[in-house]
Amino acid sequence: MSDLKTEFLCNVVTYVDWKNVIHLGATPHGIRQIVYIKGGTFEGPRVKGVVLPGGGDWFVRRADQVVEVDVRCVLNTDDNQLIYCRLRGINDMTPEVAIRAVRGESIDSAKYYFRVTTVLETGSPKYAWLNRIIAVGVGNLVSGGVEYKIYTVL
Repeated sequence: MSDLKTEFLCNVVTYVDWKNVIHLGATPHGIRQIVYIKGGTFEGPRVKGVVLPGGGDWFVRRADQVVEVDVRCVLNTDDNQLIYCRLRGINDMTPEVAIRAVRGESIDSAKYYFRVTTVLETGSPKYAWLNRIIAVGVGNLVSGGVEYKIYTVL
């Protein structure tokens, strides 16, 4: 059996509206909140473009204070092809770091654990190869949003 290997796919930067987070309150799964994606960018060796406004993160803070991330957005390539992007994962940070993030501060990624699995889906023949990959990534809180460094699992 071979070891797990990865190859850089792209960086996805999403700008979010931290001021208008929808608070659903305590649900059976935890404290559910939704944050709106205002837009962003993505770029890698084989794909680049913009993150369209309208996506969001339907995240839940569990009883152990770990956040389960559930991001859904649409990527529009520089040649006008649409790609659905879903990122699910774990964001484990202290309450102090979380407060700084909501204020829009950039935070050193060594201060928290933020990892995602990534599913990409498209009807574009040019980018159909994205429908056949498994991808993982590392999240990083940046000023006004979140950056995801995404890797294809080979």
